[in-house]
Amino acid sequence: MISERLSGMTSFIVMDILEKAQEMERAGADIIHLEVGEPDFNVPECVSEAICRAVRDGHTHYTHSLGMPELREAISEHYEKKYDVVIHPDQVVVTSGTSPAMLSMFSTLLQKGDEVIISNPHYACYPNFIRFLEGIAVMATVYEEEGFRYCPERIRTLVSPKTKAILINSPSNPTGMVLPPELIKSISSIGPYCISDEIYHGLTYKGDEHTILEFTDHAFVLNGFSKSYAMTGLRLGYLIAPKSFIRPIQKLQQNFFLAPNSAVQIGGIAALREADEDVVKMRGIYDERRRFMIKRLREIGFGIPVEPTGAFYVFANAKHLSDDSYALAYDILEKARVGVTPGIDFGSGGEGYLRFSYANSIENIAEGMTRLERYASETINSGKKLFQNIS
Repeated sequence: MISERLSGMTSFIVMDILEKAQEMERAGADIIHLEVGEPDFNVPECVSEAICRAVRDGHTHYTHSLGMPELREAISEHYEKKYDVVIHPDQVVVTSGTSPAMLSMFSTLLQKGDEVIISNPHYACYPNFIRFLEGIAVMATVYEEEGFRYCPERIRTLVSPKTKAILINSPSNPTGMVLPPELIKSISSIGPYCISDEIYHGLTYKGDEHTILEFTDHAFVLNGFSKSYAMTGLRLGYLIAPKSFIRPIQKLQQNFFLAPNSAVQIGGIAALREADEDVVKMRGIYDERRRFMIKRLREIGFGIPVEPTGAFYVFANAKHLSDDSYALAYDILEKARVGVTPGIDFGSGGEGYLRFSYANSIENIAEGMTRLERYASETINSGKKLFQNIS
């Protein structure tokens, strides 16, 4: 019998879409990938050189369970340089990607029945982490016309004696929303711990992103190297936590993960200290793609009342085509040969939307938009909405 712990866990639908698309490609189909949030760039040269050198020099053994002291120091330096906040290297836990950081954090933070407030829509995996550890994910709806921004007043109405944390994600997946500093400050003052997922920091196109640590130390930060440094497959992330949580998290690290990849940690040091110009270049290319995709999606008929200004996603209203984003995404894949992510992957607040990733070349995005325009035109000309949900 399968563990009951997994009975309520949903699949990560974007991965289902991607894997279906890959099956179609193996059968000869030409697919344009706008579904997955993975940079199409290679890692910065300084990173690849540092990793190769580390392997050649024999840096292939276990490291400290919290991560190399040199990398934790570099992360601390990065937060002081970029945000003018001081964190001690002993508050940093290096992990094999941000997902293990999230698992360790929630494992240490949550008792059975504790509540975590998250936005709706939200990154697809948040509720599964919380529920797996017997917590309760409490949904705070955010609205398209408000740019999908959290509202502190609505959050306050959801706080209860069971509320352990409020989770923010800015820049956001799936919406590309960036929270202004005054809103982050307001959320930080509500009372429970704040959890700030900062994995898309470095990828903003209008104004600057802000860390929760500028406003409170009653907080956890999730971050890593996958997005802004294009290091997804190298699996390197980190957690910044209050000092009282570090030893319990360390015991989890020691038992479940031993230590992060040693050579990749040396690559992380190079990324933080040498790759600034690479990040600036990638960000400029993403911004060009972002503006192009928004323009084309609007021309095709998708609703985008507030432009996304961070990450590499456009979360577009597709209700003129279908009320069932899951069926719509698979139909687009099958008929238009374009991979997109259904909004329902990100919670009930995402139903009726599609997420488009511009982590692909402008040529591929242009071809994807052409195929999508043809698909939308044929659908609209058919005179009926596809896949209507009947409740």
